[in-house]
Amino acid sequence: MEKEKYIPEVKSHLRSRIIEVPSSIYKASGIKILGTRIKSLLFTTDVAIIKNSNANSIIAVYPFTPQLSITQSILEVAAVPVFVGVGGGLTTGKRAVNIALQAELMGAYGVVVNAPTKNDVIAQMKEGIDIPIIATVVSECDDYKGKIQAGASILNVSGGAKTSYLVRKIREDLGKEFPIIATGGPTEKSILETIEAGANAITYTPPTSAEIFSGVMEKYREDMQKE
Repeated sequence: MEKEKYIPEVKSHLRSRIIEVPSSIYKASGIKILGTRIKSLLFTTDVAIIKNSNANSIIAVYPFTPQLSITQSILEVAAVPVFVGVGGGLTTGKRAVNIALQAELMGAYGVVVNAPTKNDVIAQMKEGIDIPIIATVVSECDDYKGKIQAGASILNVSGGAKTSYLVRKIREDLGKEFPIIATGGPTEKSILETIEAGANAITYTPPTSAEIFSGVMEKYREDMQKE
């Protein structure tokens, strides 16, 4: 049996409150994108959290129309590859294609299109950009094969409680080699289930700044009571 490798660790006193992705994510194979192997994607647009996390990359998707000022802010702060949401639902057509090109020129490693994105929009996007298009899949009724034929290089599976089932179905349809990103869920067990189903990389939703601050403030109160 191969011995587990010892990994030396160097920590910072001032940056000890770093957000670490669950260790089970490292069991994924990863996806090599533009020369960088990526296993974990942090699902957030909070620049403070982005700056204080050990995730391999950032997936910056949010429920508003894409804005380049947000993209620029995240790219300036992140020390790791960033995959940027460029619409596909409310924001679509030529506008989404133009946003994708701008994201590439600003330094994004890839663009993420929403589940409702039409295949012809993906095809237009593919003609105009040189970075990967990541197509979101939320249901087994989604035309994921059509999205791939149109130019999507990676699928991003987000099926809620059915994610591992959906990943397994897609993996059976597409074979072993096509790259799949998927949401891992809230526990180590659910993450491992998703990886075993066939996901190559996992998106992780971190706690919010408010949730982290709540714990910090509680500690401050306890410390003051001891004085």
